Amino acid sequence: MTTNPLKTRQIAPLRTPTDLGADATRDIAAALTGLLADMFALYLKTKNFHWHLSGPHFRDYHLMLDEQGDQIFATTDAIAERARKVGGTTLRSIGHIQRLQRLEDNDAEYVTAQDMLAELADDNMRLTGFLRAAHAVCEEYNDVASTSLIEVWIDEAERRTWFLYECTRAQH
Repeated sequence: MTTNPLKTRQIAPLRTPTDLGADATRDIAAALTGLLADMFALYLKTKNFHWHLSGPHFRDYHLMLDEQGDQIFATTDAIAERARKVGGTTLRSIGHIQRLQRLEDNDAEYVTAQDMLAELADDNMRLTGFLRAAHAVCEEYNDVASTSLIEVWIDEAERRTWFLYECTRAQH
């Protein structure tokens, strides 16, 4: 009689070693996971608008939104891995994103280019606030690695907000 090794194998919980402590692990991982959900929501909205854009400035806006989408997506792995490095867990599904995201989706059939840009500018500005709040959580626990990463993401979000805002200004 042979024993099934899969039935006898014990499954250990995910516990990445860290010197930050249990409270820090819980709070930092939660802050980062919330940011990750917002980054995915903003990424998908940016790509949605990139795909459905129309109008006289199509090429310029299309390329700008593609660049911004790539930049936003590039943060996602770093955020998730940081949550794991501090001993926590992170997103597991689209449903998990939906439960945590603070930025609203836009499923409208048609949105003008100017409204797209204005909405994304507002979302990026809100994201900057979420980043600052996560930075404060990480700073409270002296998690300098997370704070330094977040500082770069704040700068990137501010730059996206600036570009989007400038594209919506009326020319006189």
